[in-house]
Amino acid sequence: MSPHLRFVLGDQLTREVSSLADLDPARDIVLMVEVEVEARYVPHHQQKIAFLLAAMRHFAQALRAEGIRVDYVRLDDPANTQSFSGEIARAVERHAPASVIVTEPGEWRVRAMMADWAETLPVPVHIREDDRFFCSHAEFAALGRARKTGRMEFFYREMRRRTGLLMRGDAPEGGQWNFDPENRRALPRGLRVPPRQRFTPDALTRAVIDLVAARFGGHFGDLEPFGWAVTRADALRALDHFIEDTLPGFGDYQDAMKAGEDFLFHGLLSPYLNCGLLTAREVCARAEEAFRSGAAPINAVEGFIRQILGWREFVRGIYWAEMPAYADSNHLNAGRDLPAMYWTGETPMRCMAECIGATRRHAYAHHIQRLMVTGNFALLAGVAPAQIEEWYLAVYADAFEWVELPNVHGMVMHADGGRLGSKPYAASGAYIDRMSDYCKGCAFNPKVKRGPGACPFNYLYWNFLIENEKPLSANPRLAMPYRTLARMPAAQRAEIVADATAFLDSLP
Repeated sequence: MSPHLRFVLGDQLTREVSSLADLDPARDIVLMVEVEVEARYVPHHQQKIAFLLAAMRHFAQALRAEGIRVDYVRLDDPANTQSFSGEIARAVERHAPASVIVTEPGEWRVRAMMADWAETLPVPVHIREDDRFFCSHAEFAALGRARKTGRMEFFYREMRRRTGLLMRGDAPEGGQWNFDPENRRALPRGLRVPPRQRFTPDALTRAVIDLVAARFGGHFGDLEPFGWAVTRADALRALDHFIEDTLPGFGDYQDAMKAGEDFLFHGLLSPYLNCGLLTAREVCARAEEAFRSGAAPINAVEGFIRQILGWREFVRGIYWAEMPAYADSNHLNAGRDLPAMYWTGETPMRCMAECIGATRRHAYAHHIQRLMVTGNFALLAGVAPAQIEEWYLAVYADAFEWVELPNVHGMVMHADGGRLGSKPYAASGAYIDRMSDYCKGCAFNPKVKRGPGACPFNYLYWNFLIENEKPLSANPRLAMPYRTLARMPAAQRAEIVADATAFLDSLP
């Protein structure tokens, strides 16, 4: 009897993925391929490439240990065609399977590619839904018809009711749905941040690191030190570390930033969740268990579960419901080229240098660094959405398009006109000064609004409001700054525009 060929992608590294659900180890073959096209279509961070290839090789090793036949095509295989379509065609020729079974990918581009396989391959191709998420495509569509996907908050409450996570009967645990106002404390001076667990590369990962250095050494980012978990066992250890050591402090300080503390109390779990080493259900269950046992406070656990059950599921729903047209919108007509500092990290703005530096060192920055520093700058500067989206997709180990694109296009750049967020996340230097220590020792002063020495975020913020007065001034959540702008003398507005124009024009 012919085998079924089960194609597993690099972000589907779990035995729970739907393509392996009914696998017959005595007959079927699992296909995994490393292809250069996927490593280069955006210039992925070196650590991101190493993380995914090492995790793939370890997953294949674990499958073989179960007695499963794995056809694994390495990047440096001389016969490798270096594309998904080329490798699936070669594998079909090698094995003459009864069918190809695959779980839908996390990117519209690859989904379209898979649809073509049904026309080009001589065997049936079965594309299964990715059921690792709490909310299926059909459920999201039904919630949309019920008007519960207009805002993340309403969607999130519905998902809490459906899953029972952090519920007490029909009411939210702790008496309120959202503890976001209690997630915004600045880091007190002298507060001890727990040391973070990192993982020493084994021989298999070391070989991948050497391969990446040889082939992708010109890509952005430091390849070493490499400290990511690349097996499920180590990813579970990382989850234990987060739950026991940093989750209790996560709630209070999840919006805080500190120079030299790249991780603070954040989970560092998103790369593992997004490639399959951990599941959303198990991390939410562990966090809830910590609350119910008294090991972590409600504002920490609710804030964490909101990120997974709320934002992560919501952006995925929007991505698949509204692509590919979603990516083409540009509500604010932003068109500036991405400044070179995003790739070089060379800037006298200490906050930008710190956040880009962390990104370079780890292929990671936490959500406030991404949203309120590098993202905020791109928004205020009017960077073309597609250019900043490509940057985020390239530089972060957890970035796959289904989660990266809506977060950047909608939440960071407001390019969707408010589909994802009810207002642009625009802020002046005062926010960064309040939530971090970046401004100390910076070449610019957050308390100076205009002229020499002024923090660029200050005049860029007001210039953003001036430039976008027509599309944004009617937004009720921006009523206060637009009332302030309306009282601003014309000469002051002219100075702001002049400062912003001169600064932006000076950027390489």
